[in-house]
Amino acid sequence: MKNILIVAAREFRQIAGMRSFWLTLLILPLAFAIAPLAQRFMEKDEPDRLMIIDRSGSGVAEAMAERLSLDHQRAVLNDLSRYVQRHKLERAAPQALWASHDRWFTDAEVRQFAAEGGAQAAIATLRPRLEKGTPQFDPAKPEYQLVRVPTDVAALPDGQLDQRLQAVLRPTDEAAKPVDYVVLIPAEFGRSPLVRLWSNRAPSPRFIATVQDVLTRDLRAQYLAERGLARGEAETAAALTPALAISQPPPGGGVREAMLVRSILPLAAAYLLMMSLMLSGSWMLQGTVEERSNKLLETVLACVSPEELMYGKLLGIVAVGLTMIAVWVGCGAVAAYATQGAIADLIRPALDPLTSFGTVAAMIYFFIVGYVAIAVFFLAVGAVSESMNDAQGYLMPIILVILLPITLLIQSVLEGGGGVGITVLTWVPIWTPFAVLARLGTGIPAWEVIGAGLLLAAFVALELILLGRLFRASLLAQGQRPSLGEVVARMRRAPQS
Repeated sequence: MKNILIVAAREFRQIAGMRSFWLTLLILPLAFAIAPLAQRFMEKDEPDRLMIIDRSGSGVAEAMAERLSLDHQRAVLNDLSRYVQRHKLERAAPQALWASHDRWFTDAEVRQFAAEGGAQAAIATLRPRLEKGTPQFDPAKPEYQLVRVPTDVAALPDGQLDQRLQAVLRPTDEAAKPVDYVVLIPAEFGRSPLVRLWSNRAPSPRFIATVQDVLTRDLRAQYLAERGLARGEAETAAALTPALAISQPPPGGGVREAMLVRSILPLAAAYLLMMSLMLSGSWMLQGTVEERSNKLLETVLACVSPEELMYGKLLGIVAVGLTMIAVWVGCGAVAAYATQGAIADLIRPALDPLTSFGTVAAMIYFFIVGYVAIAVFFLAVGAVSESMNDAQGYLMPIILVILLPITLLIQSVLEGGGGVGITVLTWVPIWTPFAVLARLGTGIPAWEVIGAGLLLAAFVALELILLGRLFRASLLAQGQRPSLGEVVARMRRAPQS
């Protein structure tokens, strides 16, 4: 055991001394640090600029501006309501609109919310009730900004607008801000339903739907007024909408949403197992090949037996992998509990599986045993390869066989799927650790976990026997790369005492 630990410590120091190890180790901490900044940079900085040319005289432009403002305030009110529900802040103002979560807010309620001060007034009310660590509510920015119609554009006949608006939509002056949408409501609107829309890109379907809704209401109001209904009554009739009572789970409480949140940690464990295995395995493989090519193995084998060397290397590479995982998990915990924002709000509920001893034990077992099961393949490839070119010839098929089903597995779990495919992967030993880890979040029967764990243990024991023979027989073998038949023969050959 002493020799095994010496070899393991040597393997750990050798890999830990590589620059690529430290660069890889810092990838996740840097990602957590950069993610909030990247999220801000990826958000749309400015609202879409909208110009409305209303020649109908019926107030369509004002109705459209009001609709865009109401839609923005409704989105803010909905987000605020979900924020209050998530952090249980209803007691701050039980009668406030944002303290209720069971209906679609009507236009009248949105106008009331805006008249009472909107998000700013609500934030001021909530601030004294916020517990330490609760993120502040950040209201969404308006999606649209109304732009004044230039005098020369307003004076142009409809038929001459196309050429003039090109300078508005795509200005040649770098200091001028382009207009994203131009809407023309012609003077004959009502008698004719045609309305023109110019855009400097593919128009947003949601924007088109909003414009159509406003124009449809105005057409209906005009139609009813022409049929003898008073204009005010016609507008009221055209604007009638139902009040929807909506029953929905709290944030993170929906079936699919909760399943995805619970699956984050197990899926992350499966992904980290795969990633750390590919990285640390390649480092171990490179070290073993270099030892063979530089004739260092003869010196090493003068001090330790082939079995001690194999177990020491395995122990060392497992220590490297667990070190990487420990650092990454620690960074995730810091991001969850020492920071604020969307990432922290997502990670905190994802750590709920850690409250179950069975889940924690299963994750640790399948992670470590799965690590050994795959690392043995890298070790065997290093033993039979005299150069990295030889190693790549063996390693590429192994990596493809391991990775392709895992990619499909993770995608299937994220989509909420199940079925025979995932069950089959659970009972194939080289994919068992990934399949079980991925399924822990969505639910897997206890008997499958126990049975798959026993099968994986038996597979690892068989691996250590067969690949141990291959490792011993191949360490000092020289010459051409062994054929598949020779590899099988070496694994069947019992070690000589």
